[in-house]
Amino acid sequence: MKNRFTLCWINSSFFLLSFSLISADEIDFEKQIRPILENRCWHCHGEQEQESGLRLDSRPNLLRGGDSGASSVVPGQPEKSYLIEVINHLDPENAMPPDDDKLPQSEIDLLAQWVREGAIWPGQMTAGPEEKSDHWSFQPVTRPKPVPSKFESPVDSFLSQKLAQQGLDFSTPADPLSLIRRVSIVLTGIAPTPEEVRDFRTAWTRNSDQAYIALVDRLLDSEHFGERWAQHWLDVIRWAETNGSEANLYRKNAWVYRDYVTRAFNQDKAYDQFIREQLAGDSLGMGEATGFLVAGPHVPAATVGREPAAIRQARADRMDEIMQTVGPALMGITVGCARCHNHKFDPLTIRDYYSLTAVFQDIEFGSRLPELAPDHPQRKIADSIWNQIRPQRDQLRQMGGWEEDWGSYREFHFPPVKTGAVRFRFQQPNVTLDELEIFGSATGEKNLALRNPGLQLSGFPEIGGNNPVSRINDGEYGTMAWRARVEKNAPQKPWVLFRFHQPMSIDRIRMSNNREYFEDTDYLTQKPFLAKYHFELEVMTDGGKWKPWLGTWQIKNRLNEKHPQRKKILAETQRLIGLLQKQGPRPSYVGKLIRPAVTRILMRGSPENPREEVQPAGPAILNGNLKLGSATPGATRRLEFANWMVSSQNPLTARVMVNRIWHHVFGQGIVATTSDFGKAGARPTHPELLDWLAAEFMTPTVLQSNRNENPGEAGQAHPSNPPSSTPWSVKRMIRMLVLSRAFRQSSVPHPRGLERDATATLLWRYPPKRVEAEVIRDSILQASGVLDRRIGGPGYRIHNIKKTYAQWEVLDNHGPATWRRMLYQERMRRVDDRIFTAFDFPDCGQVRAKRPVSTTPLQALNLLNSPFVMDQTRRIAERAVRESGGGNRKALERLFELVLARQPSAEEITASLELMKTGDLAAVCRALINTNEFAFLP
Repeated sequence: MKNRFTLCWINSSFFLLSFSLISADEIDFEKQIRPILENRCWHCHGEQEQESGLRLDSRPNLLRGGDSGASSVVPGQPEKSYLIEVINHLDPENAMPPDDDKLPQSEIDLLAQWVREGAIWPGQMTAGPEEKSDHWSFQPVTRPKPVPSKFESPVDSFLSQKLAQQGLDFSTPADPLSLIRRVSIVLTGIAPTPEEVRDFRTAWTRNSDQAYIALVDRLLDSEHFGERWAQHWLDVIRWAETNGSEANLYRKNAWVYRDYVTRAFNQDKAYDQFIREQLAGDSLGMGEATGFLVAGPHVPAATVGREPAAIRQARADRMDEIMQTVGPALMGITVGCARCHNHKFDPLTIRDYYSLTAVFQDIEFGSRLPELAPDHPQRKIADSIWNQIRPQRDQLRQMGGWEEDWGSYREFHFPPVKTGAVRFRFQQPNVTLDELEIFGSATGEKNLALRNPGLQLSGFPEIGGNNPVSRINDGEYGTMAWRARVEKNAPQKPWVLFRFHQPMSIDRIRMSNNREYFEDTDYLTQKPFLAKYHFELEVMTDGGKWKPWLGTWQIKNRLNEKHPQRKKILAETQRLIGLLQKQGPRPSYVGKLIRPAVTRILMRGSPENPREEVQPAGPAILNGNLKLGSATPGATRRLEFANWMVSSQNPLTARVMVNRIWHHVFGQGIVATTSDFGKAGARPTHPELLDWLAAEFMTPTVLQSNRNENPGEAGQAHPSNPPSSTPWSVKRMIRMLVLSRAFRQSSVPHPRGLERDATATLLWRYPPKRVEAEVIRDSILQASGVLDRRIGGPGYRIHNIKKTYAQWEVLDNHGPATWRRMLYQERMRRVDDRIFTAFDFPDCGQVRAKRPVSTTPLQALNLLNSPFVMDQTRRIAERAVRESGGGNRKALERLFELVLARQPSAEEITASLELMKTGDLAAVCRALINTNEFAFLP
């Protein structure tokens, strides 16, 4: 007897797959299935040829699938097997065979029944689909032994071996001025002051090595070190303070993540812990660190609209932005290339991609109050302020109810009452509420009004469509609100009624009409109106009657008349709330946490074509099985993934980070493509050195003597001499590199080196490079004496306060309010700051692990004519005159010191005095900041 009933889920709809259960007998693979595969499939998908990367001549390959990423066979489930779908010709574009008639129905039925029975393939039932790769970056990290050399530093030993193969050697040591300028900019991003140069020169004459080691240690201990290296990390992850969409809305308090990164580098937080906190900081008392996950651009819900397919697509796009951050930044692999099909170059499948998205299904772009450990500075401040708020509340509680303004919501306190139902009767004809929450002292922060099976909600007007009363307790803040509208003179005003499943004790409510907008943006000329609705709260008595309990008119007026001191206490309470919101933890753009959905492979990347379910995991090629399921909480998924990320199972994490450090120290990574360690990326110039550094990063073995100990002969490369042997120490790794002979050598070229290695990839000299936009700007501010060196906090604004769909406009990019380091300039996507964007300052739309270096006329024009430069060079000139005691020659000498940290030559004095005949000292200053000496790392 034959039955045709199996379903297949294609394009969000169920289609019948026409096949028959031919009999109760088991399928014989050799007699019934192999002939079909051999005659119909293997000529295009066999050993000799694999069209679309698909092989059908073995069970493991059937389970793996082809380039599309869909499993050709899912044992026991023909409705989820891509092979069964394509031979049924459900999708004309992917019908198989492509040029022939459809397979006979009898053969389709046999294949479907075979799959349903488990796709039994004798001799191959224990073999599973495996990803294999001989690519160097996916192999385990090993610790090569440095070859013997005259250098104590293993770094120099590896480098000298390659140089010798080309008949090259390190250049002579750099001069003291070049060295202090180089290391100061590499470590802190600011050129040294004339006084620092003078002190270094003096110490250099006594003992050059000790002087340099002391300089390096001082710079590593400087708070400006964290600022410099935080900027490098922010480039990698595309961090910005707007979302980059059409509206390009502001991300309120996103800067708390920037400050977290700065502190992490200053504290030399172990890199493995740095990763854990960024992926799962909410579980580790460092909730602000998860700003890493939502650093990329996204399209906000208001722009997406309410069409279901558009919402699903936008969610998939946001998950892809997380992949674009996690993959290149932490693993150095282009994970996003596997979104629609198996990766074309690397052993990453579409299953890997969606397994990775499953790890982060509880993350949504938005704000939340970050989870902070008790010893976090902001928690300590908050505890202190709360200790002041509680006595004020105790006094107010003696006088009845009161209202508190928390910015994004209003909170009403009233005497506790136990009741089975509450009703809110509003006194306005129009009411908009995104959420109404009810609390009791016994239940803490549990919202008793939140939608649940035991709660009954009703209201007037009910309103269907997009703004029903059910929006008021769905737990979603934002534009999805209840919008109640009645005529001005209507006999009945809006009301809402909650019936609890059992009597509840309540004493507090919160109301907001767009809390998400306030907490996420709140930087617009058209801010959402924070409702100050008048209402009466009624509670149901045991007899089933309504009893008035709280009236907003009463707590605002009558109680003040009854208690004259109440107004003053309210004012003090509100002042403390404002202080708490400024100095304590605050809702910040570090991601919202939501309930994770079941994750499915999306065929061709389309949310309208979901396939089989996948579990949270890392890439299979890296043994990323986390042994988690769809029921695993989101926080657990991310923490387990973070632990895997820094485990020995993943050889990429350490390699990628030490390569990034090398890139920022020497100007180019050992792997030039710092965020792509795959086959499409560059091969390492020094593979053994890279692995030695990665192994040393994870497990230090190079233990040297105390800091500042005399290392030996002047000019000899100094060993790593680490400040500590802490695993995963970024400062230790940087210190090892900047103390190497390779770093301390001259950048002056010579013919032999240029002939054999023109780009100095092998480091026969230190490769000079133009400094970044921030270094140019911050060094100019330092030279004028106005640089504001405050660390952390909200950034400075150079833009307007815009309307929602207007564009950002630069209003002030050179006034006193902007004289902090450029790290603190509010980072707006798709906005030209009119000065330093010309110096390849990134717009944060794309990963910029390696900034491009261009040379354009606009750069020189901006350093000659921009308002910032005109103002600052005037200030530098005035400072030079003031500090030199007068006279053109002395002023010139001081000017050269302030800008270039050296004295001018006789020829430079002559040329400068000639220029001053047609201009002034500020003109000379503009000429100096346009020199390669100022704009390049020596």
